[in-house]
Amino acid sequence: MHRQSLPSNRHASATSHRGARAHPHAGRQLRPHPHPAPARLVVAAAAAEGGSRGGDVLRQVLTGPERTKLDTGDDRGFYDVPRLVKHVDDGFLDQVTELYRQRIPEGGAVLDLCSSWVSHLPPEVTYSKVVGHGMNAAELARNPRLDSFFVRNLNTNPDGWAAADQSFDAVVCCVSVQYMQQPEKVFAEVYRVLKPGGVVIVTFSNRLFYTKAIAAWRDASGYARCQLVKQYFQAVAGFTTPEVLTEVPKVAGAPAGGTGGGSLPQWLKPLSRFFERTSSDPFYAVVAYRNFRRE
Repeated sequence: MHRQSLPSNRHASATSHRGARAHPHAGRQLRPHPHPAPARLVVAAAAAEGGSRGGDVLRQVLTGPERTKLDTGDDRGFYDVPRLVKHVDDGFLDQVTELYRQRIPEGGAVLDLCSSWVSHLPPEVTYSKVVGHGMNAAELARNPRLDSFFVRNLNTNPDGWAAADQSFDAVVCCVSVQYMQQPEKVFAEVYRVLKPGGVVIVTFSNRLFYTKAIAAWRDASGYARCQLVKQYFQAVAGFTTPEVLTEVPKVAGAPAGGTGGGSLPQWLKPLSRFFERTSSDPFYAVVAYRNFRRE
């Protein structure tokens, strides 16, 4: 699993897939609930089901065929050549960075799962440590935000990471969840390394290496993909109810990113943001916390 550059040609190794099957909810805009529950009341109900312990895998989300890829070759060979390029457009990445700014505590410890040469963390925020994971050591070595990194194929070795229990305040995964063949085990391991109240942020768009994405993902709609990632969280005891976001409004005082309509009259700025979003790669994020959301 790894972020990759995305040629627009279907016959290239990656594509923005547009031939997806219609889904009954396709086209609906997913937005966060306007009145989220207070943080102290957002509890992980799954951990109480059947006496299961936090981090236990409650069920398998994917069937065997749904885990398969068109390219069955060794992932290590596919990712062997460094790709020092961006994988989605700046409009998408601006929202990733803003979401990290809002949800990851300053001074916290961060694990960037399926990372590369850039982590998209807000440049003005300082963290106690940032650890990167990926499939290409040369790419990870070029990432200026990483204090350390490790190389691991999560499809063949999804658990047993060297990280200590409860050692991170945040785990992030940008445009790579579509390549995970054993997501239940990966998300259970994410739970293990998170501190109580720690956040997991999974972001993705409609771009992918089509032959390396799992069957359950390849032809699904944006809505169906959000539901799939929600199920990954729900399959592991102890995570809070997953939250789906398709837009990340900037908070007051946040550094400018993208066009943002900064020089426009106030009444034109919402229109500017609308056109900026519709011309950008689609943005999806699924967010959950270990046990509870911190105040």
